[in-house]
Amino acid sequence: MSLTLLSLGFLVLLVAAYRLYGGWVARQFALDDRRVTPANVVNDGVDFVPTRPFYLFAQHFSAIAAAGPIAGPILACQAFGWLPCLLWIGLGVVLIGAVHDFTSLAASVRHGGRSIAEITREHLGNRAGHAMMAFIWIALVYVIVAFTDITAGTFVGGTEELQNATGFNPGGAVAAASVMYLLLSIVLGIIQRYLNPPLWLVTITFVPATFALAWLGTKVSTVLLLDHKTWGLLILAYCCAASVVPVWALLQPRGYLGGFILYSALALGVVGVLFGNYQIQQPAFKAWDVGGLTGTMFPFLFVTIACGACSGFHGLVCSGTTSKQVDRESHIKAVGYGAMLAEGFVALIALVTVMIAVPGTLTGRAPGTIYGNGIGEFMTLVIGKQHLAFAITFGAMAFSTFVFDTLDVCTRLGRYIVQELVGWRGRWGALAGTLITIAPPIFFISFAKKGMWAEFWTLFGASNQLLAALTLLAITVWLYQARQRIWFTLYPMLFVLTITLWALTKLAIGNLRASNGFDIKLVNAVSAAVLVMLALYLAVMALIKLRGERGKTSTLVPESA
Repeated sequence: MSLTLLSLGFLVLLVAAYRLYGGWVARQFALDDRRVTPANVVNDGVDFVPTRPFYLFAQHFSAIAAAGPIAGPILACQAFGWLPCLLWIGLGVVLIGAVHDFTSLAASVRHGGRSIAEITREHLGNRAGHAMMAFIWIALVYVIVAFTDITAGTFVGGTEELQNATGFNPGGAVAAASVMYLLLSIVLGIIQRYLNPPLWLVTITFVPATFALAWLGTKVSTVLLLDHKTWGLLILAYCCAASVVPVWALLQPRGYLGGFILYSALALGVVGVLFGNYQIQQPAFKAWDVGGLTGTMFPFLFVTIACGACSGFHGLVCSGTTSKQVDRESHIKAVGYGAMLAEGFVALIALVTVMIAVPGTLTGRAPGTIYGNGIGEFMTLVIGKQHLAFAITFGAMAFSTFVFDTLDVCTRLGRYIVQELVGWRGRWGALAGTLITIAPPIFFISFAKKGMWAEFWTLFGASNQLLAALTLLAITVWLYQARQRIWFTLYPMLFVLTITLWALTKLAIGNLRASNGFDIKLVNAVSAAVLVMLALYLAVMALIKLRGERGKTSTLVPESA
């Protein structure tokens, strides 16, 4: 089968889905620019900041598109073949993932910019809201631990292909470029805040500077050479600081610049697919069961791919930060539904990087290495084969940047959850919420073995998609109370709920059997069991609430909005 035709068909699917199904879903909410959004109602200059849609799209896109849509498809393709992955990414992103993101963002905007946990509390009751907060907080801790370990490993080792390269340290190059990228983001934030230059001027100045820093990182690659644990703790320290500073100082400018790195990686993927003349080397299908605890296609194909098709974390970003920056309701479709479709294309490019790899060459390679090699190969079509070392370094740095962009968002969202749960407000409440959220990752990074992200990945994927199901559950109750159509959220919710509960139950049992005292597997088993119980409790509470709400009516525009 032609890789080019396959990819073009996927693009046609995404464009058609945005215009047709995405447009239909948007009409169910009767978006109206005359309705004032929370960003304009509050406009506190810290969390609630009206933001231009293109700027907000880039920030939102870079926040949601981290390691998930890259590592997940690569891991799943190696296990089950590329065809099941492609089918799930295509159908999942259109019918489930993008619907989840759009409805999460719309629901939060209509509820005063509140989080999905607060929305759950309003429509399912206080206890259900607390259960949802606990579920979200546990899921965020897993994201922070796994992604911090991945990023620290990249800063230390870099891509395996360049371990013996002369003239620079590949891991040090990635670390230096990433640190300079964050400093550049702070500079951009200050300039935007106090000088407010035109967006076009900011773009043509700072975006090229971002790519120049990638090159500069290879020239100062021996400056920041630290061990794995030290980098992990420094990254967590950065997350603490980033969680409490105003969004204009770091979150928005970092997201905007990170979006262009994403756009560049996507553009290189398009170049590779259309002009690289690559052939599909991997088998379309391998087996229904490839062995091991997570080797069965059902349910583990779905939770391994994770964010490439559907992600509960996106709902946290939509309702935690993005909804507080939406200037007009008409922007919700492009940012919510559109950004998730773009993430589906990120997953496709990641899948292509493993599809074109010769069988037998992937053994022992991490997903970031495979992705970096693929993007680097695509980049040499533009800059020439003689620059392969730089191109592969850029690909690995891009992967690291995607992950890094998400870590501070997760910490900020965890801080929101703690503050909402206990009612702490102000700066001291923000600081306390941040420290409580970051404490478990500090413990794991300090005492767990190197490379532990692999121990957490499948559980992270399962909990992440189960969170999406629970978010859709709360939104379905809200729509039902408002006497609106619910099938477009109900059916996806039931499918994802079934798959993820199935996966988490198998993980709980398998990890418990494999544990040897107090170890990572025991922690995973307990966490999986707790997540299952919380999800079942929320499902029961939803059923009870719906039975008690018969004959009552609500509205898509609550008085609190």
